[in-house]
Amino acid sequence: MMTYEEALQYLTAHGQAHLLRFYPELTASQQERLLTQIEELDLDRPQFQGLEAMTQKRGQFAPLGALTLDKIDVHRDEYRQIGLKAIRDGKVGAVLLAGGQGSRLGFDHPKGMYNMGKTRTLYIFECLIENLKKVTDAAQAYVPLLVMTSQQNDAETRAFLQAHDYFGYPADAVYFFQQETEPAVDEEGKILLAEKDSIVLSPNGNGGWFSSMQRAGMLDLVQKKGIEWLNVFAVDNVLQQIADPVFLGATIASGCASGGKVVSKAAPEERVGVLCLEDGKPSIVEYYEMTEEMRTRRNDDGSLAYRFGVILNYLFRVSELMDTLGSDFPLHVAHKKIAYVNEQGEKVTPDAPNGYKFETLVLDMVHMQESCLAFEVEREKEFAPVKNAEGVDSVATAQALLEKNGVTL
Repeated sequence: MMTYEEALQYLTAHGQAHLLRFYPELTASQQERLLTQIEELDLDRPQFQGLEAMTQKRGQFAPLGALTLDKIDVHRDEYRQIGLKAIRDGKVGAVLLAGGQGSRLGFDHPKGMYNMGKTRTLYIFECLIENLKKVTDAAQAYVPLLVMTSQQNDAETRAFLQAHDYFGYPADAVYFFQQETEPAVDEEGKILLAEKDSIVLSPNGNGGWFSSMQRAGMLDLVQKKGIEWLNVFAVDNVLQQIADPVFLGATIASGCASGGKVVSKAAPEERVGVLCLEDGKPSIVEYYEMTEEMRTRRNDDGSLAYRFGVILNYLFRVSELMDTLGSDFPLHVAHKKIAYVNEQGEKVTPDAPNGYKFETLVLDMVHMQESCLAFEVEREKEFAPVKNAEGVDSVATAQALLEKNGVTL
């Protein structure tokens, strides 16, 4: 571990020596905790060189076609058999991104613990595992389920799933790993302290899932089991179809390095990221990055040229993912209200945004792949996000879609 002198020299060289301000008054164990956190900082990265260094330069966008619903239907049985065989052969793993809390739902617990039921209890985790079990029942083989938690919700998530017997999924097929964290900085780029002996750390965004797996030793498991494909999906879509054999089979048959489930945009104004090409490689352009011409451009048949919106359900070939380890991911900067300890050692809870958190996003992993199959799904059967307490993408809209798909609430 770093000594105090080494830490002071390192921090001073990077303008962050204030992190040791309270060091003399800490206990030995608190000093050790702080020095360990400082040792894990990599202060040569762009976020500590100023916000300008992180501005993402986007390339030249072009539309990307998709395997549409009608084309999928023609080959559905063929794709399904390819996918089921891959599952039976142990080539497929599923990664559940479940590091978030249900704060926006007024629920101060892991979002997956939220109850979607009306007349019975039906948790989000339960919805997702039930969807996965339909596939594993058909394949007569279990898919390893790797659950990414966060420091904040890891213990509660593990205890909850264990207490509910993993909703019928075998315990020895469920694995947990924690999402990595990133330090938060104030508006001058100074790293904030959460306590006198600890740095403000926040989850590093859903793009950090594969490096977090590596850090947790999960890649040893992936390689030992011979897993060739990882299906990554978000906790907050209760209609998410996991390890979908048709999606798997189509992606494998296409020869692409990755696949992404998409839905056709309802209108040009819909605020959704769109799967497209950027400098000739697969990419995702966010709604706010699209020009008016891109939003409204139409094909000869009248359909929107940029119409395939992503739903955070991706397939990645493991061998291609290995090449992304150690890469510098684009960082997405969020201006946030961040509680911190001030120069006097007092805890401050700000009323307005006072600093920046940094995230990597899974959509940037798509751009690191040579190819991506855009796979169209029916919105009302596979896209019911639970993001807000009310209004668009809310508990009520997701409940309505669950009922429409025959789920008793």
